[in-house]
Amino acid sequence: MASTSSSRASFDEDDTQLAALGYVPSFKREFSNLATISFAFAIMGLCSSVATTFNTPLLLGGPSSVVWCWIIGSSMCFTLGASIAEIVSAYPTSGGLYTASAELCPRKHRAIVGWIVGWLNILGQVAGVSSTEFGLSNMIWAAVAIARPGFEVTSGKVVGLFAGLLIVHGLLNSLTTKHLAWFTKGFVFINLGTTALIIIVLLAVTPRSEMHPANYVFGSAGIVNQTGGWNTGLAFLFGVQWTMTDYDATAHISEEIHRAAYAAPVIGTGLFGWLLNIVMILCSGPLENLPGPSGSAFLQIMQNRMGTAGALVLWTPALHANSRTVFAFSRDHGLPDRGLFGRINKTTKTPLYSVWIVVLATFLPGLLDLASPVAANAIFSLTAMALDSSYIIPIILRRIYEHHPDVQFKPGPFYMGDGLLGWVTNIICCSWVCFVCVIFSFPNIIPVTKENMNYASVITVGVVAFSLVWYFLGGRRHYKGPVSNLPTDKNGDDRRDSVIEASTDVDESDQNADTKFV
Repeated sequence: MASTSSSRASFDEDDTQLAALGYVPSFKREFSNLATISFAFAIMGLCSSVATTFNTPLLLGGPSSVVWCWIIGSSMCFTLGASIAEIVSAYPTSGGLYTASAELCPRKHRAIVGWIVGWLNILGQVAGVSSTEFGLSNMIWAAVAIARPGFEVTSGKVVGLFAGLLIVHGLLNSLTTKHLAWFTKGFVFINLGTTALIIIVLLAVTPRSEMHPANYVFGSAGIVNQTGGWNTGLAFLFGVQWTMTDYDATAHISEEIHRAAYAAPVIGTGLFGWLLNIVMILCSGPLENLPGPSGSAFLQIMQNRMGTAGALVLWTPALHANSRTVFAFSRDHGLPDRGLFGRINKTTKTPLYSVWIVVLATFLPGLLDLASPVAANAIFSLTAMALDSSYIIPIILRRIYEHHPDVQFKPGPFYMGDGLLGWVTNIICCSWVCFVCVIFSFPNIIPVTKENMNYASVITVGVVAFSLVWYFLGGRRHYKGPVSNLPTDKNGDDRRDSVIEASTDVDESDQNADTKFV
C-alpha cells in the first residue's frame, strides 16, 4: 500500500507544480526515470551523432581536432547543461526554456522574450530533426555503398529515404505516451551497448603495430589543416561544431514524466563519446584514405578493421521534443493556427497536429537539397547556433532580474545555489556559446565561393528579424507570452490557488486512508 501512496503523491506533486505555473496537465505521465534518461541519451545520440559528423573535425583540423574538440566542447556543454537543468527543474513544462524565459523577466517584456526564444528554439529543433534524419539517410546509403561496391548514391535516393524515415518516426510519435515511453526505455542500452561494442571490437581487431602513436592522437602530429587557407588554430577549432546540443529535450516532455522536477535535468554523454573518438582515431589508419568510397570516415574505419560484414552489423528521436515545443507555443497563441497545434488528440492523448506539422517542416530542408545542397546544408548547420542562443537567454535573464518583483524564481530539486559555483557555471556557459556562435559562422573552406559559403548565421539572424517584424505587425495582438489554461473565475482570473488546494486535499486524504488501512 505504501508504494501506491507514493505513486499517488508523485502524481499530485507533479500536477500541483504544473498548476502553480498556470497549466492544467495535458498529458499522461507515462515516462519513468529510466525512460527519461534513455530519451536524453537518444537525443544526444552518442554513437550516431559521432558517426554522422565525424568527417567535420577530421577533414578540417585533423585527428587531434576530433579528440580534443570533443572533450573541450563536452566540458563546456556540461556547464550549459547544468545551467539549463537548474532552470527546467524549476519550470518543468512542455514549453521548456521557452516558458522559463518569459517567467524570468518583468511582465512588460514577457511577450517579446517568449516570442523570440520560442521561434529560436523551434527553428533550431526543426533544423536539428531534419539534419538528424538526413544524416541517418546518408548512413543507411553509406552502408549500402559499402556492401555493394559501385553503387551510386544520388540526391534523389537520399531525399526519398529521408522522407520515408520522417513518416515512420512521425507515426511512432503519434502513439500514446505509454507506448512511446515503453519504446524509449531501450534506447540507452542500444546507444551505450553499440558504442561499447565498437570500442571493444576495434581494439581487438586492430594490430598493435597499426595503431597510431599518442602524438598523432593527442599531439601536434594529429593537427592537419585541410581548410585551404585558414590558420591552423581556426582549422582546429572548427571541430567544436560537432559536440552535443538539444540539452533541454527532456524538459519538453516534463508534462509526461513522473517527478518531472527530478527527471528533467539529465546531462550528456561526453566522457563515453571521448573514449569512442580516441579509439576511432587510434585505429583509423592513413588519413589520406578517408573518408573512403562511402563518404563516411567513421564507417570506412570500421570496414577497414572489421571487414564489410562486421562494420554493417554495428552500423545500425528528436522529433518528440520538437512536437512538444510546437504544442506549448501554439497553446500560448504564438503560432497563427488559432491553437490548432496546441490541441490534444482525445484517443492518444498526444498533440498529433503538432507532430505532423513538425514532420512537414523538417521535410522542407531535405527537399531543398534537390535544388540547392548549399542552402540545405546551411539550414542543417544552424541547429546548434539557434538552440544554444535560445538556451543562454533564460540563463542571462535569471541573473539580471533575480531580484525583480515580477520574477519569482523558486529553485527546483537541482540547484547550484546563489554562491560562486552557480555564477561561474553560468558565466562560462554563456561565454562559450557566444564564442562558438562566432566559430559556427565561419565558412569552413577558403577561398569562399557561393557553393561553400556558410549561410547559417544569415538564416538565423533572418528568422529572428522576420519573427520580430511579424510580432510588431500583428503577433503582439494575439500573443501575450505564456498564458494559463486553468479554469477562470467570474473576474477572469485563473483558479490556480483552488486547483493547488484541491490537489493538496487529495494528497492528505490519500495519506489518511493509507494510515487507517495500516
